[in-house]
Amino acid sequence: MDEYKRHLRRLAVHDQALMQDIAVDGSSFAASAIDERTAALVRVAATVAVDAALASFQHVVCMALAAGATSEQIVASLEAVTPVTGAARVVQCAPKVALALGYDVDAALERRDP
Repeated sequence: MDEYKRHLRRLAVHDQALMQDIAVDGSSFAASAIDERTAALVRVAATVAVDAALASFQHVVCMALAAGATSEQIVASLEAVTPVTGAARVVQCAPKVALALGYDVDAALERRDP
């Protein structure tokens, strides 16, 4: 059986051993199928999808930068999820991503920075 099918089956039945492995060590399947930078950008996108707290954005953005993602790629991932999450969710999360990148977009808007 193909590895991806085996993982899909285990995920679909909430395989406790797999879930524990993922929670503790991360996904060995993901690590073998996608690079660390891509996985980190997916986490940024997922954080937008669930409208996580600022601390979560700071964590995943830090991880993405450490994995070699650029600020441009992080913002691009935010835009990439817009058709799925909707514009309202992205608008709500953009300031959190900005703060995680060290940019206070709200302050910039008050000053009317370009």
